[in-house]
Amino acid sequence: MAKGLQVDQLWLERIAGQLNDMEFGSLHIVVHEGQIVQMERTERKRFENVPAKTAKTGISARTRQDLKKAAQDHRRP
Repeated sequence: MAKGLQVDQLWLERIAGQLNDMEFGSLHIVVHEGQIVQMERTERKRFENVPAKTAKTGISARTRQDLKKAAQDHRRP
């Protein structure tokens, strides 16, 4: 017969702690033999749409130039 899950104040605080500041995501609670044994938190980050001129790469032309220069500097002996 399955044991009933009992959640005490400590576990309620742990669960609340995992949910704090989460905007998008999920909290998966694993139970074995009536006891919580694991919590898995998956959080998603959502970003605003980027302006049309940077939409192809997601970075500005200036940033691309900086990255290109850094790569060239790195290759120099």
